[in-house]
Amino acid sequence: MKANAENQSSSSSMDGLKWVVVFALLATAVVGFYLFSEQVTSVAARAAGVVVLVAAAGGIAAMTAKGKTAITFARESRMEVRKVVWPTRQEATQTTFIVLAVTVIMALALWGIDGIMVRLVRLVTGV
Repeated sequence: MKANAENQSSSSSMDGLKWVVVFALLATAVVGFYLFSEQVTSVAARAAGVVVLVAAAGGIAAMTAKGKTAITFARESRMEVRKVVWPTRQEATQTTFIVLAVTVIMALALWGIDGIMVRLVRLVTGV
């Protein structure tokens, strides 16, 4: 029990350090891209540097407790999306037309109610 608590406390302190490194790498990527705009004229080379730094930051973030939780969540979400029964093209088209028709009908109904209310207000106020 004590070993588990010590493991978690050292892991959480290391997680803080890892997040500092992640943010430092991301800041370096952004600042470096603009700072080296005069020295390195190739945008592709600067972009490649940014990609490498962002990938390194992502790798370090994935080693933290929150990163592992996020990766587990993404894997589970992917498995759930595979279970979804997606509508056919015909079903999607029909549903879209139904939504459009109801939207037009409701817009016309609200327009009519608004017109009636404007006339009633004019009648009551005499404007």
